[in-house]
Amino acid sequence: MDFVRAFFQQQKPVAAICHGPWSLVETGMVNGRTVTSFPSLRTDIRNAGGNRVDQQVQVDNGLVTSRNPSDLPAFCAKMVEVFGQGEDVRQMATA
Repeated sequence: MDFVRAFFQQQKPVAAICHGPWSLVETGMVNGRTVTSFPSLRTDIRNAGGNRVDQQVQVDNGLVTSRNPSDLPAFCAKMVEVFGQGEDVRQMATA
């Protein structure tokens, strides 16, 4: 979790798919953000202060998330776009 947290603290772009947002929940980095994920994470994301939406890809200030492997084409394309733009991830949590 230190590795995940360090990316946010250094304002590096981050991408998470499927159950990956559990790491964002665990580190406190989902707080105040809108993300998507596998449906079973809905309650955990909400309890951690995040907003979960049901769509192929969600981008929140340099954080790219997707729901599941069937979203990989859209996820990969958006991740390359966001990472290529050098979009910073703003630390929105106190973790």
